[in-house]
Amino acid sequence: MSTHDLYALPADMTVWEVPAAGSARFTWEYDEGRDRLLALYAKGKDKQWDAAKRIDWDLPVDPVSPLGLPEETHTLYGTPSWNKMSRKERDELGRHSMAWQFSQFLHGEQGALICSARIAESVPDLDAKFYAATQVMDEARHAETYARFLKDKVGLYYPINPQLKQLLDDTLSDGRWDMPYLGMQVLIEGLALAAFGMLRDITPVELPKQILAYVMQDEARHVAFGRLALRDYYRELTDAELAEREEFVVEGCYLMRDRLRGEEVWDNFAIDKAEALEATENSEYLRDFRKLLFSRIVPCIKDIGLWGPKVRDAFADMGVLDMASTDVEVLMRADEDTAEELDRTRRFAAEEAARAAEVAEMVALGGE
Repeated sequence: MSTHDLYALPADMTVWEVPAAGSARFTWEYDEGRDRLLALYAKGKDKQWDAAKRIDWDLPVDPVSPLGLPEETHTLYGTPSWNKMSRKERDELGRHSMAWQFSQFLHGEQGALICSARIAESVPDLDAKFYAATQVMDEARHAETYARFLKDKVGLYYPINPQLKQLLDDTLSDGRWDMPYLGMQVLIEGLALAAFGMLRDITPVELPKQILAYVMQDEARHVAFGRLALRDYYRELTDAELAEREEFVVEGCYLMRDRLRGEEVWDNFAIDKAEALEATENSEYLRDFRKLLFSRIVPCIKDIGLWGPKVRDAFADMGVLDMASTDVEVLMRADEDTAEELDRTRRFAAEEAARAAEVAEMVALGGE
């Protein structure tokens, strides 16, 4: 079966072609490199994993509620459109909403795959090329993982959201080598990391918890990579060049904020769009979710030096300026620790099950 047979809405095209811009850069310096970037490269090599083996794909998932969240968390809960729906229609709306959200994760991971390949091609320093090569493999694995979850456990896909598509287009069509870093490593990856973390922490369903935790273990390195490389480079730019990057950040953050509504889902249901827009704007759950999503982006933007008045005003307008004091290093370490603790818990459970089976076998032999 083709993936296109499982799209809830027609995908606009089979292949999306973004005109490439910029130069491929070679370097003949093979001996020198930044210690922290080379350490990330070493960790990136060491932490490679196989999605087919590390994740327990036999775990059950309810397609109606893949994350097992209460319906009160749905942004349309309690609206007139919601109240008119039957139980079956509400269940299907929940399925479509999760399919839409995880489809954006999937498309974003493919975007990250292409951006990291572009970084390996265009970044001038060999240490950054080395690390970007490990990230290409990470992103391929993430896209594989989300595609399998949507196909096997949800049975539904959604096309790429227009705002995400616009930000990817802006990122990839810019010829400056640092723009894939800024657009992908800081904005898209930063927002995705916060979204993954919130869902990882609130879902009681084991399979998506595993997926989100293991993907986040990789993504924590990716965001650190972007911060290290851009912090050094942006110290060298003129005020005019920094202003151009700050303009890109502001536009990108508004695009990311506005894409959270999931408007494409509404086309498949008898939902009043004006009513739904109002509900998403006033949803306390979505407002808190939106604010949390910027917990990774805002401190990173400040850290790399794009902290002019226009950026600060935009973050104040979004209500996320106070996120600038968030300690991103603490969050990243927690992401890695969570994945490792999950591995330890799963190994312990497997060992306990093996011991129980051995005991049962000995008891059975004794009985005979």
